[in-house]
Amino acid sequence: MLPKDQKLETPPEIFAQDQKNRWSSVESSIWGLKSESPEENVARSLARTLFDQPRRIEPRFLYDERGSWLFEKISTLPEYYLTRTENAILEKEAEQIIALAEVECLVELGAGFSKKTVHLLSQQVNQRGRGTFAPVDVSLTALIGSRDSVKQQFPRLEFHGLCACYEEGLLSIERSLPTLFAFLGSSVGNLDRSDFDRFFQLLSGCMGPDDFFLLGVDCTKEEEVLERAYNDVGGMTSQFILNAFENVNRLMGSNFDQRKMRYHSCYNLQWQQMEMYAVSTSDQKIDFPSLESGFVWKEGEQILVEISRKFEPHQLEQQLEYFGLESIAHCNDPQQWFSLLLFRRCSGRSQSGQS
Repeated sequence: MLPKDQKLETPPEIFAQDQKNRWSSVESSIWGLKSESPEENVARSLARTLFDQPRRIEPRFLYDERGSWLFEKISTLPEYYLTRTENAILEKEAEQIIALAEVECLVELGAGFSKKTVHLLSQQVNQRGRGTFAPVDVSLTALIGSRDSVKQQFPRLEFHGLCACYEEGLLSIERSLPTLFAFLGSSVGNLDRSDFDRFFQLLSGCMGPDDFFLLGVDCTKEEEVLERAYNDVGGMTSQFILNAFENVNRLMGSNFDQRKMRYHSCYNLQWQQMEMYAVSTSDQKIDFPSLESGFVWKEGEQILVEISRKFEPHQLEQQLEYFGLESIAHCNDPQQWFSLLLFRRCSGRSQSGQS
């Protein structure tokens, strides 16, 4: 139910005509899906992954209000180089990126608080005087923070936040609207290989002929650098990962107990990815009342919460050609720890998508 002082908003023109009736206003300038209840989505996701072998949960459960706050703190840690490195590249290269990507709308997938995106928005205003910013995120808290900041800094931009997973955001954007889709923070590294293929097949199918795609990727590097970044001395990452289970408890009425789990991270050299787990420190019976089910989480058993894949940028550029994406710019930092890759949609390419 909308607050009494909030007017019912009309779905914006960024939505495809056949998608507009799927969205409703949940906050001023922020939209959510009308369809399934959050409880149904959560139950289906958890049933699919926690009863898998090995057990895992989807990373989206990391981003409740506390999780979003914890990640913002992690992004400022000295060990966690990703955010400041990508921000420095964006600050330096945003002018070139926006000059190449002549668009009317910028859609950021998994946007968070959109703190780094201000460099792109600033150039959009400087070079074109107007535009629309549509961040997509599962965290309403983050979207509210992004909205308040963007509206204050860039009053000439339209803001339309989409409180949803990025797949739903992609499916709903009007294809005839020239759009730059941005997927920053190396969030693409959170996708396993099957999810990676599905994501780029979906992206390719949703992009219009005048669209562009900006991808931030963390590059392969020394293991010790990676391990420090995902296991900080202050334990902030541990809190972030384990907090996902508090979020699941709140959503599902389950009984995960943080006192009976610990955080474990490691680098998988074969798969070139950091892996972040919760490990049970004793046998415990986990119940899901809404599913009328449960399982025994055995002592020493791991539940995978998140992965963070690392990439060779030039190899990735070649791979994405098979999804109909043509690389037109590649920017990185002096250490070549992080890369920003700009693509445009190209017709006539095979979209078989093999990873």
